[in-house]
Amino acid sequence: MNPKTVKPESIAAQALGWIDEQTRAVTPPIHVSSTYLRDPDNQYRSGRVYARADNPAFDQAEAVVTALEQGTAALLFASGMAAATAVFQALSPGDHVLAPKVMYWSLRNWLMNFATHWGLQVELIDMADPAVVRAAIRPGQTKLVWVETPANPLWTITDIAATAAIAHAAGAKLAVDSTVASPVLSQPLLLGADIVMHAATKYLGGHSDLIAGVLVARENDAFWQRVRTVRAQLGGTLGSFESFLLLRGMRTLYLRVRQASASAQRIAEHFAQHRHVEAVLYPGLPGFAGHEVAKRQMSGGFGGMLSIRARGGEAAAIATAAQVELWKRATSLGGTESLVEHRASVEGVGTPAPADLLRLSVGIEDAGDLINDLEQALARAHG
Repeated sequence: MNPKTVKPESIAAQALGWIDEQTRAVTPPIHVSSTYLRDPDNQYRSGRVYARADNPAFDQAEAVVTALEQGTAALLFASGMAAATAVFQALSPGDHVLAPKVMYWSLRNWLMNFATHWGLQVELIDMADPAVVRAAIRPGQTKLVWVETPANPLWTITDIAATAAIAHAAGAKLAVDSTVASPVLSQPLLLGADIVMHAATKYLGGHSDLIAGVLVARENDAFWQRVRTVRAQLGGTLGSFESFLLLRGMRTLYLRVRQASASAQRIAEHFAQHRHVEAVLYPGLPGFAGHEVAKRQMSGGFGGMLSIRARGGEAAAIATAAQVELWKRATSLGGTESLVEHRASVEGVGTPAPADLLRLSVGIEDAGDLINDLEQALARAHG
């Protein structure tokens, strides 16, 4: 299959159409060997040495993600955190990095509590404002600008193209966490990003049954090779079975993301003026601060994630979550099932999430059923 001549839906559904040459199987085998035979003359002509650095179970999944993002190379990791931190670990002590104030809380905590200890200069800024980025960047010293868009849990939108231009003018790389958008709705590499990251546990896997991460590069350059070395030497690689599950999940990626995105839009519009809701945070709403930028850099929808702020504060939000029946009270996103959580309780001190905020991950259930369940939950929470 030539990725340049078919639509991405076909690439995902057939996983590039690869066939196992030995068995002619349409579904790939699971390779579990940790080591590979050396040739009699002491060479490794197969290209395989040890599974921590290179595993044939990675090949097809990495090729599919590379094609969907229109990059040049991909690397699978044991988790989204392993993927994200590998980018920062490929930098050098003393390097200055910019990251958003609103971002995945585990990575933000890692940056402030670990990355700074081994020498990175980390600065958190309002990444939604290009003027703030331009003022904060240090030409020659800033080596990486990290963007998350839409950004968890406020769904803040960053202009990827504008930020890429600022970063590159200063000699910095731009990396984009595009987990929430997925390749279905946004392709950051085409907008100027150097690396795109996905917590593949979420939409790429799509079934809440694996932990995985992936990076895709626009260019297979020296920095990318350092990232590859970090993966091999620190051992943050994915297991063979998880690689199989990820590849299986990606076959339905476009169906799932489009369904979730359409339902999220409907849910956001329904509750935007609701008597028990203070505000709805969703890029697909015209009144949302980043709506116009999202329209430019996202296509086919605005994603399956939104947040509602319950009228009545923290107590009302927690009470609403307690009353749902169809929605599940659980952490994570991007699965087939719809999830709700009180995000401030999860993130703790320093969270940008207001105390009245409920984060919603919309699955592939009937949108009307999801709306009705939230309606009854809000009604019960408000007496």
